[in-house]
Amino acid sequence: MLLNVSYNNKPITTKIDEELGKPFTLKERIRQRGIGSPRLLISDSSIHIHNLLILDSNRNVCNIELRPRGIIVGFRSLLESYALIIPYYKLVLYKGNAEEYSIYRDDYYVKVQAKSKDTAVHSFMLKVLNAKAKALPTRLEDL
Repeated sequence: MLLNVSYNNKPITTKIDEELGKPFTLKERIRQRGIGSPRLLISDSSIHIHNLLILDSNRNVCNIELRPRGIIVGFRSLLESYALIIPYYKLVLYKGNAEEYSIYRDDYYVKVQAKSKDTAVHSFMLKVLNAKAKALPTRLEDL
């Protein structure tokens, strides 16, 4: 779900909190050694997101925030802030090319660059995969 989060809007905030859970507390953020990604360069995106990104001539960048039940991919276009809300059960994250991660939710996707020497991006993506594995329920085959 792609939302405009530029303004403090109570219905949008409650919708995000219902789908992904409340933000982590300060103690949990310190325990996890941070819940936000470094600035990520967008190399490709779905048509919905691409139409927003081409409205200005700024560099296309995004960031990712971890939540208890999902992630928020945030980016800016013109003077507006947008968020792609992705619960863990709809998150598909894979590394297609050698220097690129792909983040999918249904019809939306964002591909971000990750240079081989940029270890912060690689370690954060590993943190996302680990959080997804912890959040998903136990499968019947594992019992």
